[in-house]
Amino acid sequence: MAWLLMIAVMIGSSPASAELLIRITEGADSAIPVAVVPFSESGDMPSGDKISSIVRDDLTMTGEFRPLSAEKMLSLPSKGDEVYFRDWRLLGQRYVLVGQLTRKGDRVEARYELFDVNREERVMGATASSSVNSTRSLAHHISDRVYEAITGVPGAFSTKLAYITLERSGGESMYRLQVSDVDGKRARVRLESDEPILSPAWSPDARKLAYVSFETGKPAIYIHELATGDRTRIADYPGLNSAPAWSDDGRSLLVTLSKDGNAEIYKLDIESGSLKRLTNHWSIDTEATWDHTGDGFFFTSDRSGGPQVYHKSSEDASPRRITFGSRYNARPRPDNDGKYVYYVHQRDGSFHIARTDLRTEEETVLTRTGSDESPSLAPNGRMLIYATKQSGNSVLTVIAADGGAAYSLPASQGDVREPAWSPIAR
Repeated sequence: MAWLLMIAVMIGSSPASAELLIRITEGADSAIPVAVVPFSESGDMPSGDKISSIVRDDLTMTGEFRPLSAEKMLSLPSKGDEVYFRDWRLLGQRYVLVGQLTRKGDRVEARYELFDVNREERVMGATASSSVNSTRSLAHHISDRVYEAITGVPGAFSTKLAYITLERSGGESMYRLQVSDVDGKRARVRLESDEPILSPAWSPDARKLAYVSFETGKPAIYIHELATGDRTRIADYPGLNSAPAWSDDGRSLLVTLSKDGNAEIYKLDIESGSLKRLTNHWSIDTEATWDHTGDGFFFTSDRSGGPQVYHKSSEDASPRRITFGSRYNARPRPDNDGKYVYYVHQRDGSFHIARTDLRTEEETVLTRTGSDESPSLAPNGRMLIYATKQSGNSVLTVIAADGGAAYSLPASQGDVREPAWSPIAR
């Protein structure tokens, strides 16, 4: 039980604030050179970060792109017939993005085009708009379109992060459940409590969060409607109520309950409140999450003598052990394609994020930091966020899903933990 309790309380102990800072730490050697030319502007534009700057930062943070500094550009075209490919080839660029912004009443319209420099052809062009108060959302939308046009994979810049911060002052603790953009901007506090908040989990439509709160003095599972702020307590059984994970249809949760004396995995129907017990063993079974089929699930169990990742191909199948590389492997997070499962892995006294190839059973340790926890995969499968320590401070770090640090998101001061990357809103 000690390792389960450790997972439950690893929330940190230093001050935190709502704002996250972005710190680029490492990019891939094969990063694609791309020029995001400052967009021309017509009309009175809202103050704040420029749309082209946000797009440039979005692409940079993936580690897959190496945007050109605007100061190094030989010209600043805003439409296709102003693009001279020879100039961009001299600068070693593979792609060029140009655009025009126009203020129309309370809205901003963006016309943008992406060009392949070597082929001297237009890859993509589109028009999009937003309210003057949502130009950051417009920028993330453009980043998504550019990312997909180049890589063939949907972008994840318009998704959200949920995370927990902890602030200590005068012997008092304040836990905050917060939601921000993936770059840490526009953070909003969704819940404050002087008791712990744990394990935020997104609904498949990205409109709700399930989480564990100790606000009544014991762990209970809540569902939180983000648009309205309405909260429903859906699991408050005697003992442990923890580790919620949504089904793909949003109708049920996998949860860990100890109401019968031992920590087991249950399927909880949200509408009726009915329970189906999915594990039955003397060991601790916890941290379940559905696999890519929606029929089976991964979970953590110490039935082999220490925490390991197991898989059941259906609710009634026999469990199969997945991890063998060390004495501690926990908190599984599978990808959407059934290729890999990611988890916390202990080696030589340090905790890392690792993954196992489900076809070959090959294990790869992805991180080089040593106090890593709470992995959460981006909905496009290309990046992974986790919590770790840097210079004694708790930060969120994002890496490419095959390893290699891309950027970190420390709080402006203090502690930030338990990240959860939202799905793409339906």
